[in-house]
Amino acid sequence: MSELLEKVKTNLILEHSADDTLLEQFLTAATAYAESYQHLDEGFYSKNTMPATTEQAVIMLASHFYESRDGSTGGFFADNVQAGQQVWNTVNLLLRLDREWKV
Repeated sequence: MSELLEKVKTNLILEHSADDTLLEQFLTAATAYAESYQHLDEGFYSKNTMPATTEQAVIMLASHFYESRDGSTGGFFADNVQAGQQVWNTVNLLLRLDREWKV
């Protein structure tokens, strides 16, 4: 099992492996989003080390995908209608820290 998957499961407080395949799909999507947002080639993080801030963003985004897989805001803050948007805002802020800026 990948180290990143373990970190997502720890973040979600998941001790079972029933959803590992689903979580891997969410990790793939979150990593692809990070690469695109940071203007990196597809698959960049499969060959290069992911910075800590980007890793945290990917963990948060994959966790958000898992918690809202039924189409709701999901998770602990489901009663807060802006919780989903706040996740995206935080993820984007973290990804900007490692983004290659073109001048």
